[in-house]
Amino acid sequence: MPVTIDYPTLLTREEAAAYLGLRPQTLAIWAMNGRYGLPHIKVGRLCKYRRTDLDKFLERRTVGGDAQE
Repeated sequence: MPVTIDYPTLLTREEAAAYLGLRPQTLAIWAMNGRYGLPHIKVGRLCKYRRTDLDKFLERRTVGGDAQE
């Protein structure tokens, strides 16, 4: 029987930028200088982002409304 492993969804920098409504260059700059502490994974020269980390980032950056409930 094959083993099923539930990996978190990894997005490319371009996909993550589109998800956040940013330019990929913005994420590259944030990763380089550590701005906002957005976690990323280096795979060789590639930079990957977990969708769950992006959602947590958006939750931390949400201001007002019902976001804290």
